[in-house]
Amino acid sequence: MSGGVFLGIDGGGTKTEFVCIDGAGKVLATALTGTTYHLQVGFDEVVRRLETGAAQVCTAIGITPERIDHAFFGLPAYGEDRSIDPRIHAACGAVLGHRRYDVGNDMICGWAGSLGCEDGINIVAGTGSIGYGERQGKSARVGGWGEVFSDEGSAYWIAIKGLSLFTRMSDGRTPRGPLYDKLSAALSLEDDLDLCGRIMGPQGMGRTEIAGLAGLVSEAAIAGDQAAGAILDEAARELADMALALRGALGFPEGTPVPLSWSGGVLSREARVRSEFLRTVRERGFAVIEPRFTPGYGSALYARKLA
Repeated sequence: MSGGVFLGIDGGGTKTEFVCIDGAGKVLATALTGTTYHLQVGFDEVVRRLETGAAQVCTAIGITPERIDHAFFGLPAYGEDRSIDPRIHAACGAVLGHRRYDVGNDMICGWAGSLGCEDGINIVAGTGSIGYGERQGKSARVGGWGEVFSDEGSAYWIAIKGLSLFTRMSDGRTPRGPLYDKLSAALSLEDDLDLCGRIMGPQGMGRTEIAGLAGLVSEAAIAGDQAAGAILDEAARELADMALALRGALGFPEGTPVPLSWSGGVLSREARVRSEFLRTVRERGFAVIEPRFTPGYGSALYARKLA
């Protein structure tokens, strides 16, 4: 293995990717587990998944975790709770058996992958949403306050907006469009009020499941549902606002094209959201850069950089 072994962990709202590279950037092994969002699965399950993923990549290349030169754990919600962060940090060290590691929010993985660890801004829109950027050693984040009252432009946010639109269509407060029938069929609703039990009942849907409904909003928009389309356009504007706020926070000079990229399923797969987002940021003077690498690979690049 050329020039060392570096492990990156990109923990998203749906899955967690483990990527091991050597000093030349060659991928040695990868692994995949479920989300490591502790607010969703709990601390113990996060630790178990970190242990599982780390063990899988180490086994694949025939080493023990002690042989890893440096690791970076990019975990959702890290840095947002002073009571849980130290426990998570310590648990990451226990997984490796040494102190050659750093822990940060998974937003860093998206930036490191999309921009190759170079100065600029990355907007993440997956299950949740957040913006992160770096400039001349300074870093800043915007958004990512959680699904209860933030995460604008994310899949979860789009889905909640879509569910709200469904209730308005059911009541007659908004004309019924394609979204009404699509949601009814997808959730097997015999009566519209069954929606309450499906979402909030004892066997209700979790964060990831709800976020999965965002695709129905997109399908409805394609089918001509103007209200559904308006949700997607609003999502794009919210994400563009994050980029604008980050440009100011990082002190990029006015008139300077700021490198901007993106990651996450919404901006990667939802064509309407991505198109409106890119149109808006270009109008605001950003220099759009297609994502260079995946967030998982970015986390490994960042581990190598930190080493």
